[in-house]
This record gives sequence, C-alpha cells and structure tokens, in this order.
Amino acid sequence: MAKAIHSMIRVLDEGRSVAFYREAFGLEVADRLDFPNFTLVYLSNAESTFELELTINKDRTEPYALGDGYGHFAVSVPDAAAEHARFEEAGLAPRKLVDFAPAGDVIARFFFVADPDGYQIEVLQRGGRFQ
Repeated sequence: MAKAIHSMIRVLDEGRSVAFYREAFGLEVADRLDFPNFTLVYLSNAESTFELELTINKDRTEPYALGDGYGHFAVSVPDAAAEHARFEEAGLAPRKLVDFAPAGDVIARFFFVADPDGYQIEVLQRGGRFQ
C-alpha cells in the first residue's frame, strides 16, 4: 500500500516561506538539500510524518503563476476558532471562519489563509472525517 509522504510547492523566498509556515502551523525545517540551481526544504512537526516540501529555484525572480489547477493544502487543528483568532493576532490575514452545513448539520468548521506565494491553506477543525 502506498503511503503519502510529502507535497511540494515552489516558493520565491525561502526565508519568508519558512517563517510563515513556522508561525502559522508550527512547521520546522526537518531537512534542507542545497543544489547549484535549486534548494529543497522539508517542513514538518510532531503531529504527522507528512512533510511539506518547498522548492526554491535560485534563478527565479518573478512570483509563480498558480494557474487554475491548484486547489489547496489542508491541515487540521483542535479548535478552528482559536486558531483563527491566533492567525488574526499574528497578522496572517485569515479569511472568515465558516461552519459548513450544506444539509443543515455542521459537517466542518474551517477557514482559509494564503501563504506568501498565494497558495491557499485550509485550516479545518478536527472532527468527523477531518482528523
């Protein structure tokens, strides 16, 4: 059986991205592989073995166009409202907190936030299928 181990995104500024993911989600640099033309930075925390891989192309000077195919990266937290308040206090500009109840019962509580490169991250409260 396959095991998901990481997801990769391309970022323009390593320091800015590492600082954002540390502040927002407590992700720390687990490994950093430096090559002549690019650097790979793996971020993780004690909550999961899954990692976020940042690829920094050293000759890149313009922001990446995210296109119309990118959806979002998601994380789960114990209390979405508390995290939303923390994000606001930290100046991370979270979008509004949503109680998703398409058939009347709340099935998810979440908000989105954009990282420095514009990638959308969904922050879901743990519960139901969102553990």
